[in-house]
Amino acid sequence: MEMTLRWYGSKFDTVTLEQIRQIPGVKGVITTLYDTAPGEVWSREHIRAMKEEVEAAGLHISGIESVNVHDAIKTGSEERDMYIDNYIETLENLGKEDIHLVCYNFMPVFDWTRTELARRRPDGSTVLAYTQEAVDALNPEDMFDSIASDTNGTVMPGWEPERMAHIKELFEMYKEIDDEKLFENLKYFLERIMPVCNKYDIYMAIHPDDPAWSVFGLPRIIINKENILRMMHMVDDVHNGVTFCSGSYGTNLENDLPDMIRSLKGRIHFAHVRNLKFNSPTDFEEAAHLSSDGSFDMFEIMKALYDIGFDGPIRPDHGRMIWGEKAMPGYGLYDRALGAAYLNGLWEAIVKEEKKHEAE
Repeated sequence: MEMTLRWYGSKFDTVTLEQIRQIPGVKGVITTLYDTAPGEVWSREHIRAMKEEVEAAGLHISGIESVNVHDAIKTGSEERDMYIDNYIETLENLGKEDIHLVCYNFMPVFDWTRTELARRRPDGSTVLAYTQEAVDALNPEDMFDSIASDTNGTVMPGWEPERMAHIKELFEMYKEIDDEKLFENLKYFLERIMPVCNKYDIYMAIHPDDPAWSVFGLPRIIINKENILRMMHMVDDVHNGVTFCSGSYGTNLENDLPDMIRSLKGRIHFAHVRNLKFNSPTDFEEAAHLSSDGSFDMFEIMKALYDIGFDGPIRPDHGRMIWGEKAMPGYGLYDRALGAAYLNGLWEAIVKEEKKHEAE
């Protein structure tokens, strides 16, 4: 296991590489070329410059999150092959620069959905939160405006203003797309890119839909054990894998997170480990990583990852905003640093306990 932190680049992130380097146990970053549009080819020059900046700070790039998938690919429009060709070229360039992990998602319109970016908790911290009742009362076109005032001047991934300006067109693109069609389009995409992934040993790690159910009537397919195993079987290649995000799969309380992890042995290439606190099945908020602060048993999640021999990157996810910090909601420094230390502590305890048992 390698502990990492997500970093959006020096132009977009309030957290610096110098600060990340000072978090005990964190040696790598998960990053992206944040100013590239979906469908745009990533040049080797830009990838190399990003890599050199990270390495100059004493860190390395553990993976990319994300190379975004163009809507033409998700909807299967006439332009999809052109955009898949561009995606393949980007993967080739990443492989040539010795980067071998790509997290991506296949969510229509919204990459993720929250109804609040700064819900105040009793301790004074603020967190991302979701209530289905708030979504049901909203027109999709008003979704971005309802949260825009709490972005702290940052650009939220999946909620870029230029993208949200075309919300009507985006919904129109998906009006004929149901779960089965989305699965077909995902299969087509994966079958096209697997040859280049095999050539350069690039592990594709799909991020689950968040929350794990339909929002505004849009299809959602990466939501539970049945569906993710279907995806693994339909393109049965080790490079077709999973980003196991406990906070996304965990939005549905019927998902048994440790069981899901154990069912995906050999196919989890990346893990986002975070905690949620449920006030009702359709009202949840981000919590500190500590198990007792939320609804998940973080020890059991980490133990399941250990039990399947997981050795990829892990990152703490969606920290609270604490100690007066102003940053991209969910992506400040302080609470994610606490999360990294806590998760590293759990892992160390699990490793030492297992070694003790082996010696007996």
